[in-house]
Amino acid sequence: MPTRTAAQKRAQAKGDYDAFLAKCPSRQLLDRISDKWVALILAALGSDGPHQSGDDCGGGPQSMRYSELSRRLAGISQKMLTQTLRSLERDGLVTRTVTPTVPVTVTYELTDLGLSLHHVMRGIKDWAEAHMDEVLATREKYDTNIA
Repeated sequence: MPTRTAAQKRAQAKGDYDAFLAKCPSRQLLDRISDKWVALILAALGSDGPHQSGDDCGGGPQSMRYSELSRRLAGISQKMLTQTLRSLERDGLVTRTVTPTVPVTVTYELTDLGLSLHHVMRGIKDWAEAHMDEVLATREKYDTNIA
């Protein structure tokens, strides 16, 4: 049996990923990126989130401080925001930059990998917003028929 290089082994493993298998790492990644807070953080860092008056709405990716993200993501707890940002950083989707100022400034921004996922998630977010009226009407009809 011929010896394979590390690159060949990675290529083989990549071809073997199957999210339908319980132990496949891609299933764990799908679980992570399907989280609502991940989608909203990616949208905010990708500059897709709701903007307050006076916000820079340039439309492109931007770095944001923790407090800016916290304000943008209504309803997220400090613990959940911290955990989600750490997991995104661990997965290589977000970078955390610490600037030694007084007080210390910490900013977050999308990596190239995070930006590629942001484009996909933006489409899902846009779909949800565009079809919400239809979904709500269908839910109401369903609930009426069940009752």
